[in-house]
Amino acid sequence: MAQTSPTMNIMIAAARKAARALARDFGEVENLQVSRKGPADFVSSADLKAEKTLFEELSKARPGYSFLMEERGAVEGTDKSHRWIVDPLDGTTNFLHGIPHFAISIGLEREGVLVAGVVYNVVRDELFWAEKGVGAYLNDRRLRVAGRSEMRDALFGTGAPYHGRPGQELFLEEVGRVIAVSAGVRRMGSAALDLAYVAAGRYDGFWERDLSAWDIAAGAVLVREAGGFAKEIDGGDFLKTGAIVAANERLLPLLTKTIRNT
Repeated sequence: MAQTSPTMNIMIAAARKAARALARDFGEVENLQVSRKGPADFVSSADLKAEKTLFEELSKARPGYSFLMEERGAVEGTDKSHRWIVDPLDGTTNFLHGIPHFAISIGLEREGVLVAGVVYNVVRDELFWAEKGVGAYLNDRRLRVAGRSEMRDALFGTGAPYHGRPGQELFLEEVGRVIAVSAGVRRMGSAALDLAYVAAGRYDGFWERDLSAWDIAAGAVLVREAGGFAKEIDGGDFLKTGAIVAANERLLPLLTKTIRNT
């Protein structure tokens, strides 16, 4: 296992502390207070507690860093060169339905470049972490993206637009094209874990549109440090557009071409 930096130790400790409360809440999910932010977009007291813990722990360890968080939004710090990008509970709908597939996601941006990421699967106790130039790891095991080179052998992950959001017809068209030439497509409900699964070689690739920066910041670092590529589907900045595609070097152009139908 690579030596973790002080900053990575802070990220891991914050994730584990927030996870303890999430695990307790998951065991009593029927008692949680839940409100609706929009169509099929829920926020629970568990999200809010986890975000509060992460904000406090990261702020205490690195005072002055800015934040971009799912519930609090943008929080400007005195240190303009560093920004935490945090989703306290990626997979809220799974969580609220008792499905044990959700994660805490913490990304770190330095001078506009993603340099570190943690994705923690709370129920399975799988800690995916990566630092730029250090590599990607699952707990203490080094990760590498899968080596498959043909679409027909590849398994992909994706996500669907929420009810009431635009893009459902485009999503169905894209899924249909990928299914037609691949070994299959999975829709698991957590983009952070989908990207972690690409880094771990469980998925051969992933794509999704209309995401938020906190869904994908940490996962993108994982994929890149595992030897893969994470790019914006149409060539822009995925942290701004929310449209991301990730795979190994051989599959990335094939998956992108299939998605875009070019």
